[in-house]
Amino acid sequence: MVDEKKKAELTRHLSTLRAELDKLVGTDADRAKTIAGFAELSAHEATLPKPHPELLKLSVTGLQKSAQEFEKTHPGLVEVVGALSALLSNVGL
Repeated sequence: MVDEKKKAELTRHLSTLRAELDKLVGTDADRAKTIAGFAELSAHEATLPKPHPELLKLSVTGLQKSAQEFEKTHPGLVEVVGALSALLSNVGL
């Protein structure tokens, strides 16, 4: 089960991600939707009472890969995806 501190951190990262995705929507709405989908899937899996480690790893990897190409054009997006990925990877442990 995810404790309150991690829930608050997760909520903060997801809020920051939404703001970054709002910036991306104007130039690449399809990719923004993909990133949002992987973030939602990853958060869902990580916060299950018994997360499936392999599915969590796959969804977090998808989240990271989907944002990777924006390192130069949207560095804030890549930064928050990295922080969110690290948190999600450790939440299910």
